[in-house]
Amino acid sequence: MDILRRQFFAHVGQTSPSPLAIEVARAEGSFFYTPEGRRYYDLVAGVSVSNVGHNNPKVVKAIQEQAADYLHIMVYGEMIVKPQVRYAEKICSLLPPKLQSVYFLNSGSEAVEGALKLARRFTGRHKMVSMRKAYHGSTIGPLSMMGSPEADEWKRPFMPLVPGVTSIPFNDFGALDAITERTAGVLVEPVQGEAGVRPPADGYLQALRRRCDETGALLIFDEIQTGMGRTGSMFALQKYGVTPDILCLAKAFGGGMPLGAFISSREIMSSLSHNPALGHITTFGGHPVCCAAGLAALDYLIENNIVEQVESKGALYEELLVNHPQVREIRRSGLLLAVELGDSAKLYRIMELFKEAGIMSDWFLFCDTAFRISPPLTISEEEIRDSSRIILSCLNRL
Repeated sequence: MDILRRQFFAHVGQTSPSPLAIEVARAEGSFFYTPEGRRYYDLVAGVSVSNVGHNNPKVVKAIQEQAADYLHIMVYGEMIVKPQVRYAEKICSLLPPKLQSVYFLNSGSEAVEGALKLARRFTGRHKMVSMRKAYHGSTIGPLSMMGSPEADEWKRPFMPLVPGVTSIPFNDFGALDAITERTAGVLVEPVQGEAGVRPPADGYLQALRRRCDETGALLIFDEIQTGMGRTGSMFALQKYGVTPDILCLAKAFGGGMPLGAFISSREIMSSLSHNPALGHITTFGGHPVCCAAGLAALDYLIENNIVEQVESKGALYEELLVNHPQVREIRRSGLLLAVELGDSAKLYRIMELFKEAGIMSDWFLFCDTAFRISPPLTISEEEIRDSSRIILSCLNRL
């Protein structure tokens, strides 16, 4: 075991007993490389982070230029920070008129925490509704919203959590009665990610919107994985035709840098600014370098029509893989795919084979029978065909 590997296990806090522990020397486009020069197809993209590809020149240039101007100046919300303002304006120009006020943070968990506070502050209520098999982050608020009973394995060691949370099954129209006049907010992924890529049933998000309108609850979309083009629209809310009261973004939102946000109307968002003032604050949220990177990544997506290519790229993966006898089904929204094997032992074996063959994939927190394909949105047709060839060769060995 080399020195760096020993130091990794000795001094870096671990998230599991068996990390991948692959050392990365550099990354470019759809690939990353070890110090020995071994190449891996990155079919996870940092869990839907690296949408514009690794080491994107436009993003790197924006980071370098902003870092040369200034880094952190003051806590969030006090100073006029050009990359922050420009990014907020650009994001709002792409969203419905109802979503025009951006509160920048550092991560997806923080975005969800802020959204939960905003819903409670604006409505004066405290009860929340979430979906079963939903993942929203690991801090106490998002952890409380993880759908039980499936999430109890992760929640139980940290109880008691935030009270007043009810979990209902995603796509269950009959369960919407759990949303009442005492509900502050309903938190939902438009496409469930860690459940194993579960798109909404026809009319479900519309019914959820109507129920929130009837009860006065705020509808909160967690688009931390689906936002920034992943589903084939810039935002899944556009793909499915439903506008929430609060939108949470992170992951690809920072262009590879740590950045999150929750977005709402000016009326709703302003409730955090008084009674009390500083109702929600952050030191590093909306860091100028991170906002510069996020804006550059967004501009790259738009200028190169990347999002318009996502659906056909996802469909090509599906076409190339779906007929293999080991594949039970493929669930997909754009370039977010779950390839279902129907057996956890097969899933764990395919992960070993992928690692040997130079494929980075992963499974899902609430679905350990399917593997994930969520590459950079910039992946080429040639790379899709070549990576599918390798995947099929691994499936042949099961």
